Amino acid sequence: MEATVHFINSIIWSKALIFMCLAAGLFFSLRTRFMQIRGFVEMCRLTVSGEKSDAGVSSFQALAMSMAGRMGIGNIAGVATAIAFGGPGAIFWMWVMGFLGASTSYVECTLAQIYKTKDAEGRYRGGPAYYIEKAMGLKWYAMAFAIATIIAAGFLMPGVQANAIADSIINACRGTALCGPLDGQAFGMESVQALKLGIGIVVALLLGVVIFGGVKRIANFAEVVVPFMAAGFILTAIVIMIINYDRVPEMFGIIFKSAFGTHAAFGAMMGLAVEWGIKRGIYANEAGQGSGPHAAAASEVSHPAKQGYVQAFAIYFDTMMVCTATAFLILASGTYNVYSPVAGAEPIFQGLAGIPEGAGYAQAGVEAVLPGWGSAFVSVAIFFFAFTTIMAYYYMAETNLTYVNHNRKRPLTVLLLRLGIIGMVVFGAFHNATLAWALGDIGVGLMAWLNIIAILIVQKPAMLALRDYERQKKLGLDPIFDPDALGIKNADFWRQRKLELSRSE
Repeated sequence: MEATVHFINSIIWSKALIFMCLAAGLFFSLRTRFMQIRGFVEMCRLTVSGEKSDAGVSSFQALAMSMAGRMGIGNIAGVATAIAFGGPGAIFWMWVMGFLGASTSYVECTLAQIYKTKDAEGRYRGGPAYYIEKAMGLKWYAMAFAIATIIAAGFLMPGVQANAIADSIINACRGTALCGPLDGQAFGMESVQALKLGIGIVVALLLGVVIFGGVKRIANFAEVVVPFMAAGFILTAIVIMIINYDRVPEMFGIIFKSAFGTHAAFGAMMGLAVEWGIKRGIYANEAGQGSGPHAAAASEVSHPAKQGYVQAFAIYFDTMMVCTATAFLILASGTYNVYSPVAGAEPIFQGLAGIPEGAGYAQAGVEAVLPGWGSAFVSVAIFFFAFTTIMAYYYMAETNLTYVNHNRKRPLTVLLLRLGIIGMVVFGAFHNATLAWALGDIGVGLMAWLNIIAILIVQKPAMLALRDYERQKKLGLDPIFDPDALGIKNADFWRQRKLELSRSE
């Protein structure tokens, strides 16, 4: 099975996808005249504004829901894996992907707002499947994305997060009285496997409590947990940088030299730095993957561009702050390995022994500086990062299931989805990390291929919305969206809202 999974993964994550992600980000940056720079202040302002309604959530809640999806294990284990196989220079290319990806996120999330609709229960729904059908007129393509996302978000990607939770807990409690001896047998299996199975079951039960509560409970949970967990993790990274202040200049030097192939040790890895930086960058911030638009569509706003700005800011926060925090605490403490691209060769750099690439790098880094509690702290951070991401994955899968069901209420299909994702959490926690990551990569890659091609084709409405928003702002107005005035077709929700407003005046 593993051989088949890795073969499929190698096809999906060919250099063509790497190039397309970079090229799309650069193209959209040019098309929006680098709105991620020009509109930075507006991004920050809109992030904390907006209103809730019975149908939708606030801009901040939509941001929190999308950040719950973005700020997963990719922000910790993904960064460590990028360093292990791409060298420290992979971090620079993650930054590049984050900067360019902000404009990509604006486009896909604005499109999700333009073409959103209401489901049978009166809640906002939207995402790539919806704008592919309405803007491209290709129902088969929209259905392909919806099915791919149900499979990816509902069954392939949750296992990565669950596996990381289990591994980090075991790393934190190994050798302590809490876990006991882990080299024996328990319940007819190795003690480590038995513990991972138990962790998976507990996480699955907690997930069930949240997702059976519906979209509003997901939004409320994310609104509280996401800012707290991000702030705590970033603060810890800052503390470690202050303690290791003398190594900070050297750390920056290694990142930039490795990124451009001029570092003596990592010079031969420039291509891998680009590949792993982009690959793990997409996994971490999800720009172009098509995940963020699902939460963006749920927001209550007066103009689609507002949520586009907010979701562009999400990329900045995710990559420039959370991923960078992970990279800095790993590099500043020297707790990482970099493997040679030549099979069987000695590692290029080995700062750890006996710890495989992944979240263990971050745990070792914090533990080295703050012994006694560092590893446990990272384990707690990973739990919240990963758990909220699984929660967001469910929301994405449910939204696409709603699309497949033509916005009709079909409780049995929703129940099967919920049971399926709960089962995959247990499966992912129990099985090895290599298989979990490979399955997750397939899910991310499938969604990215389908979504990036779509937004390159149907970008025009998002650009019209941006210019319209900027024009109204210059006039001192709180922008209101009128699709007819911009010549945008099939924006049925906004056309209906316009009629309702005109009748109430």
